[in-house]
Amino acid sequence: MTILLQDALGREIRMPRPARRVVSLVPSETHSVAALAGTERLVGRTDYCVEPPSIQGLPSVGGTKDVDVEKVRALAPDLVLANQEENARPAIESLIAAGVPVHVSFPRTVPEALAYLGSLATLLGVEEPAIARRAFARHAVIERTPRRVFVPIWRDPWMTFDENAFASDLLALVGAQNVFADRPRRYPLAADLGKRAAMTGARVAGRDTRYPRIQLQEVVERAPDLVLLPDEPYAFGPADRDVLAELLPEAEVRLTDGKDLFWYGARLATSIDALAEAVDRRSRPA
Repeated sequence: MTILLQDALGREIRMPRPARRVVSLVPSETHSVAALAGTERLVGRTDYCVEPPSIQGLPSVGGTKDVDVEKVRALAPDLVLANQEENARPAIESLIAAGVPVHVSFPRTVPEALAYLGSLATLLGVEEPAIARRAFARHAVIERTPRRVFVPIWRDPWMTFDENAFASDLLALVGAQNVFADRPRRYPLAADLGKRAAMTGARVAGRDTRYPRIQLQEVVERAPDLVLLPDEPYAFGPADRDVLAELLPEAEVRLTDGKDLFWYGARLATSIDALAEAVDRRSRPA
């Protein structure tokens, strides 16, 4: 059973049989492998791959940004799962150059995430569960008046994402309008924070503009009526909620599970409905 498909880099992935020894370098993809085919397919993970809890005994190959290539190779995987954004390019290029089968993902919309899930099921030789696609289809036909939502992903400086990020598309699906959808990242940092003119032309060509650094005054000006504070990649907590609640007295400010916003793949089976509920809740206790 020869498997043939393309990854996010446009590379042809050819495998003689479904993968049995998988090293996952992405937390959400580790979760997806376990959900689709069981933890027995996994032989390696990163330090940040913590779900499901039963994988904690698996060997770690480092962090998502500092993968130890030799540790990966020593595990003799027949498939390595990586992400163009989450993993550092040199390690991935080294694995590819060594002849290790590497699938690189990079979904930026919910349909692309569902396509990735289908590709992963093919690589594992299992049937793709229909539940995530059913959840997508169900919410895609619901007409709503969008809520204006702000979701920070970091602070010091504060950061968020524009319309080209996966989380923004997921929010739109469940009836939320990202108030920073039209705000690209500017270079350098001083330009992003409104303290100097932004670089243009060749000086910024090819740079990622999806994650603007912002000032809180910008948040006030964009007037969200809902703020969702995720616990990853930055772990926002009650103190941050209090700061933003005081800054935005007309808005709901809630702590939420970052996995529902940022984990593509098998997590979509539950996260679409969970995020829709978080967006729809009004005037309930946070």
